[in-house]
Amino acid sequence: MAGHSKWHNIKHKKNAKDAKRGKIFMKLAKEIYVAAKQGGSDLETNSALRLAIDKAKANNMPNDNIERAINKATGNVDGENYEEIVYEGYGPGGVAVMVEALTDNKNRTASEVRHAFSKHDGNLGENGCVSFMFHRKGYIVIKRDDIESDEEEFMLEVIEVGCEEIESTDEVYEIYTTVDDFENVKNTLKESYPLEIAELSMFPDTYTDLDEDKQSKMEKMMDMLEDLDDVQEVHHNMQ
Repeated sequence: MAGHSKWHNIKHKKNAKDAKRGKIFMKLAKEIYVAAKQGGSDLETNSALRLAIDKAKANNMPNDNIERAINKATGNVDGENYEEIVYEGYGPGGVAVMVEALTDNKNRTASEVRHAFSKHDGNLGENGCVSFMFHRKGYIVIKRDDIESDEEEFMLEVIEVGCEEIESTDEVYEIYTTVDDFENVKNTLKESYPLEIAELSMFPDTYTDLDEDKQSKMEKMMDMLEDLDDVQEVHHNMQ
């Protein structure tokens, strides 16, 4: 994983996301809705809901929107029924792609996702065709400016807390954990540092190099997928 900064990709998309804040809030509300629907509204017992709310607050989603999504899920307000679906396939140059979606219409979502793949020289595949290349991990980002101790001291502290791997850039520290250790590491670090990002995400075991033309097509395909209302996350192994 070393040398493949997820933060680089996140920073690259920040300005574009700021221009689509309403769509982001809608996707976050879906995520909160599903988490509350499946595990209830008690934050003490529903870790998925805690994560979804933390993610929403990190994106400056208003509390009213968060509460409305929870109320819909727990029966206080009429709401939709969303289904979680993962699509797998290959982008330009054989890049492995996983698309996580929440939808109330599987046929619509499948058609839109398939169109995004085919339009950019990709192919939607069968379940399991690329998922074996990815593993879920905890991912935490802390800005360098928010840390007063020196780098060596901070890294030792994070390792003692239970992180699996830590990388540094000029701007941030990227901390990776196992799924089982994520909650403990997140909660411990949160006591001392503001967390820029704290989430569970999918990471590839290997990466695929593309030439300039195929990389451009891949980026356009990702933009098209991420712009779909039903798509929550897009994971890939492009270098």
